[in-house]
Amino acid sequence: MNPPTAVEVLLVEDNPRDAEMTLRTLRKRNLANQVVHVKDGQEALDWIFGTGSHADRDVSARPKFVVLDLKLPKVDGLEVLRAIRADERTRLIPVVIMTSSREERDVLESYKLGVNSYVVKPMDFESFSAAVAELGHYWLLVNHEPK
Repeated sequence: MNPPTAVEVLLVEDNPRDAEMTLRTLRKRNLANQVVHVKDGQEALDWIFGTGSHADRDVSARPKFVVLDLKLPKVDGLEVLRAIRADERTRLIPVVIMTSSREERDVLESYKLGVNSYVVKPMDFESFSAAVAELGHYWLLVNHEPK
């Protein structure tokens, strides 16, 4: 079992509105006590692998799951996913793509790279909030992760 201060969700989202709605929903539904929000793909990689501005982070403390946007500044979401899946230390972390892209090539490439789920962001607040709540409930409460 993760200690109470362990990161439960790594949110990789550059859109401030989408990030705020995600954080608000997770808090309101009491689904995640500890969420780390990063705003671009490079910062996500630095946080996950303990490099750059996160060089002092204990990389053995992994999130229960990652919510990853595809269209990110610096390093795109597919490259972040590729790096997570390529490293033995992070390979088993569940990754959920949550993006506005409905393009079949993005869906296909995400699954080829090993994404656990691909969710197209709903446009209205209620549907968006419901989707985040369902993701949080499943990945944090229902899913049984390997130790």
